[in-house]
Amino acid sequence: MLRIRLQRKGRKKRPIWHIVVAEKSYARDGRIVEQVGRYDNVTEKKEVVLNEDRILYWLDTGAQPTDTVRKILRREGILYKRHLINWGKSEEEVEAALAEWKEYRDSKKEDAASRKEDYKAVLAAEEKEYKEQLQKKAKQAAAEVEAEKAAEEAEEKEAPKTEAEEIEAALEGAEADKSEETEAKEEKAEAAEEAEETEATETEEETTEAEAEEESSDKAEEVEAKEETQEEDKKEEEPEEETTEAAEEESDDAEEETKDEEPAEEKAEETSGQVSTDMTAKEAIDHIKDTDLEDLKGFVPDDEDRVTVQRAWESKQEG
Repeated sequence: MLRIRLQRKGRKKRPIWHIVVAEKSYARDGRIVEQVGRYDNVTEKKEVVLNEDRILYWLDTGAQPTDTVRKILRREGILYKRHLINWGKSEEEVEAALAEWKEYRDSKKEDAASRKEDYKAVLAAEEKEYKEQLQKKAKQAAAEVEAEKAAEEAEEKEAPKTEAEEIEAALEGAEADKSEETEAKEEKAEAAEEAEETEATETEEETTEAEAEEESSDKAEEVEAKEETQEEDKKEEEPEEETTEAAEEESDDAEEETKDEEPAEEKAEETSGQVSTDMTAKEAIDHIKDTDLEDLKGFVPDDEDRVTVQRAWESKQEG
């Protein structure tokens, strides 16, 4: 069975395709019956060269084009010309119909390009308006904060100064009285300390000899007691250190788990209450495309006047 298909030519990463007639069982780049055109969609030329007479001949003899070749022939109008010939149209009628079809095709391409440009322009205008609204809101908030600060400063200035002066004077008098009382108390305390010191010196001389003997015996007993307590403390501290290390490991694990859980909760709280008017048009469109329809309930409010967002929402509902 004959097939009209593409045969790869050119070089690496720069292919040029020949449109050939070959047996279906042959390899793609193998033996061919006839070359009927050339297709280039990579280089700057991007040309399509077709031998219409031979293509129509092979179609009439039963050769079947591949899906890619069929698209090329349909886009170039060869299949439409073949239908007109099969319907019994004359050459003049065929040429007139093809000219009309080509005009319609070219106008359709221009319309598609203009639609894309219009869409980009509308999107840019909506983005600009949204940014201007955000700037206005920020300016209003800053003006309100400045007005509140000015009002507070004015209230502070208008407060009576006499009351403040009276309060300061009262505080100064109280401090002076306290200073006099403290000086008298300190003098009495110094006199009492001097009397106690004289009495202590007299008694110390009498007790020094007895205390020296008692201290020697007490020191020996204290050394033995300290050695025993140190051994007991070492035995008690070993299990406590193990328990403290386990407690520290458990607290570190708990802190890591809480750190891992906090970002997920914060993300959920950030995206849960937003609507389309709180985002730019691009962000709103991407959010509509990436989320499920059930999760988008209430995301597009009634006061949404941006056309691009409404179109994205309608297409999401239809799809």
